[in-house]
Amino acid sequence: MTAIISAVLFGLALLFALFGLSLSVITAEVLMLAGLLCLALHLGGVGGGPVKVRSYSRRRPVR
Repeated sequence: MTAIISAVLFGLALLFALFGLSLSVITAEVLMLAGLLCLALHLGGVGGGPVKVRSYSRRRPVR
C-alpha cells in the first residue's frame, strides 16, 4: 500500500515541477520527500498487509 502511495506522490511531484505549481508549503520537493519516505517504509516492511499464518488442519490423506 505504501508503494502505491509513494507512486502517487512522485507523480504529483512531477506535475508540480513541470507546471511550476506550489501550494503554501506543499512543493515538488516536499512531495518527493514524502514519496521517498513511503518508499522506504515499504522496503522496510511496513504496510505490507496482514501476515499469513500457516494453519495446521487435520486433513484426511488422499487414498
